[in-house]
Amino acid sequence: MTTFTAIADPVRREILALLRNGEQPAGALVERLGLPQPNISKHLKTLREAGLVRIRIDGPRRLYSLDPAPLAELDRWLAPYRAFWSAKLDALGDHLNRSD
Repeated sequence: MTTFTAIADPVRREILALLRNGEQPAGALVERLGLPQPNISKHLKTLREAGLVRIRIDGPRRLYSLDPAPLAELDRWLAPYRAFWSAKLDALGDHLNRSD
């Protein structure tokens, strides 16, 4: 499972967004997303396999947290595209300013 494949799903992106706030038990993710527990478990498994999420076992609870390493790799991959679009948007802004 690649990082791109893992983040392609909107539910998995929402899980990652929730985990930005810190470690969460699976039950809290189920509550926040309003989805059945088996669905959340499948998404968490996919995120773990992609290396985006870590699991810590605390007695009967499973606590999930973000692993930022794959996201940093994704950020490095996106950097040239950000530069490309930044230049295009700057040019558009200049054009619009001249048009006024």
